[in-house]
Amino acid sequence: MAILKPFRGYRPPRDIAKDLASRPYDVLNSEEARIEAKDNPFSFLRVVKPEIELPEGTDLYSQQVYDKARENFHKFIEKGYLVRDEKPQYYVYAQTWGDKTQYGIVGCAGVEDYLNGTIKKHELTRPDKEEDRMRHVRVTNANAEPVFFSYPKQEAIDEIVAGVSSAQPVYDFVADDGFGHKLWVIDNEEMTDELEGLFAGVDYFYVADGHHRTAAAALVGKEKREANPSHTGNEPYNFFMAVLFPEDQLTIIDYNRVVKDLNGLDKESFLGRLEKDFLLEKKGRVAFRPDSLHTMSMYLGGEWYSLKALGHTYDDNDPIGVLDVTILSKCVLEPVLGIKNLRTDKRIDFVGGIRGLQELERRVDSGEMEVAFALYPVSMKQLTDIADTGNIMPPKTTWFEPKLRSGLVVNVLD
Repeated sequence: MAILKPFRGYRPPRDIAKDLASRPYDVLNSEEARIEAKDNPFSFLRVVKPEIELPEGTDLYSQQVYDKARENFHKFIEKGYLVRDEKPQYYVYAQTWGDKTQYGIVGCAGVEDYLNGTIKKHELTRPDKEEDRMRHVRVTNANAEPVFFSYPKQEAIDEIVAGVSSAQPVYDFVADDGFGHKLWVIDNEEMTDELEGLFAGVDYFYVADGHHRTAAAALVGKEKREANPSHTGNEPYNFFMAVLFPEDQLTIIDYNRVVKDLNGLDKESFLGRLEKDFLLEKKGRVAFRPDSLHTMSMYLGGEWYSLKALGHTYDDNDPIGVLDVTILSKCVLEPVLGIKNLRTDKRIDFVGGIRGLQELERRVDSGEMEVAFALYPVSMKQLTDIADTGNIMPPKTTWFEPKLRSGLVVNVLD
């Protein structure tokens, strides 16, 4: 049984919500964040990427960066940029991309659920990135940004959300990147109790996006538990903020690869090596997007190719063996291009599908990279199959859009 509890969130006044809400800390670098927050004193980037208020070149993991996060967070509260709600409650958060809208519930998930596997993950986490987010949580004593979970569709929860979202939202804005955001407050205690009971009937939650933030929140909670001799299990540090979407509403888009060189091969030799595992078809100069599982596209020498994987390269009965990222690594990246470790090899980079195929063309045409591969997106079923079987996806496999805006609701651990 999973836990999702209401909480007393800190939220911005309606008139500054759009200016305060920011993109997550990990989707833009320090320079981009400086530009985005420039001339905007309300930007929540000042809390989640506080180095933008320190001299350029400051070590991102120095104590002064975390101290600045705490200072700015407290300033936001003192200045009234963030105001705490009077009672524990849930929030409905809607995101719109084009003609599609997804509706999530903002609440607090259980630290123990993460530790015992009730909250399932599909990616490995890096200790250095975990420690970075843990330090941010410790110093601010808050979950500044929500994590992004999914859960199996529940008709009763959908009905409540539909009713709540039929009213006027508290926040309603389109961000500069074109994504729409709305938020409703559920302040009806009877409805809150009903939702808490319904979520208690959900067997598992799945981490969709934010594995490092999830791990950090849970591990800080564990630290606080172990340091408290009077621990009861009901303290605020036992819970962390998440937005939960029903899995049938979510969109995973492609996560593509670019490689610096052909590992000493010329173009013809490289193509010849690929023919052992793929049916190759030249597509010309018009960008070609894969339209089905086990078909990839490749950009090389100013031309696009279709790469249809031959039957011996995949296993549709294996949660990992069915993935196109597995096929690409097993048949191309490792044996042909000599890239053994996707996490550490500097010859490969990853490009989120939100940037489009033109970004792959640009990076190859500029000479920065030699070849690019575009992949068919992973499905939610593939993700949950992997999580359910205790497997781990290869690095950089899933890219969810839209991203959650940070600062619309903040959870403090007191």
